[in-house]
Amino acid sequence: MSPVLVQSSLNTRDLGSDLSNHLEPNSTQRTTLIFIGVYAVGILIVWNLPVVKTILYPFKLLVVGLHELSHAMAGVCTGAKIEAIKIDPDEGGVTLMRGGLQCWTLPAGYLGSSLIGAFLVFCGFNILASQIASIFLGVCLLLTIWWAKNWLTRFITIFFIGVLVGLWFIEKGAGLKYFVLFVGVMSCLYSVWDILDDLVFRKVNESDASKFAKLCHCCPAQVWGLIWLMISIIFLAIGILGGLLVFRQDNQAQKDQSLIK
Repeated sequence: MSPVLVQSSLNTRDLGSDLSNHLEPNSTQRTTLIFIGVYAVGILIVWNLPVVKTILYPFKLLVVGLHELSHAMAGVCTGAKIEAIKIDPDEGGVTLMRGGLQCWTLPAGYLGSSLIGAFLVFCGFNILASQIASIFLGVCLLLTIWWAKNWLTRFITIFFIGVLVGLWFIEKGAGLKYFVLFVGVMSCLYSVWDILDDLVFRKVNESDASKFAKLCHCCPAQVWGLIWLMISIIFLAIGILGGLLVFRQDNQAQKDQSLIK
């Protein structure tokens, strides 16, 4: 066997071993993974339980806002004029715009909110990253207020801006870390659930996927929904793997890095 091939094989093996070691969670990361699992199971259990599901109600409205904001940002990037973002008490929402490219704006709701959720999950592995993510989330909320045209949209965004500000000062931002993580998991799961609800459980209202299918004329809405569902799950997996690779500090080291001293 050629020495060059032997060396290449050894380098590949070493690289795989090094990557595997970096993906092995430490004790702090295991705690974060447990929280992700508990959040996911808890959300899925509570989602439709009578009375108890009201616990999730404000968070559902928050992720609806992120969904609609994703439509709006795709619209802005493709030349649309955003007229309004509205969230209704039935956990629905609508983004009114003139112009833009529908081939970008229609899938942006599900995929954009999933991407935001995955980013928040990634940042939820670290206190400093969570603080930075909370600033990003605050900017998203301020943009939502800018385009808001009803009282519920304004109230829910102002409420969560207040929550974000308050959590900055609890245990040097440790509370903010788990809040950002929860919103991230919720946003990813909401996208997955909403796609299933639209295309499997058959909501009365027309879904983004059905509108996209009519626009493209190549695949039925169920196919587009399945594609978006798979992409949403991939985003979440990348967020978790990225957190394991990048943020390996223990809790004390994270508190020492915090922007709040």
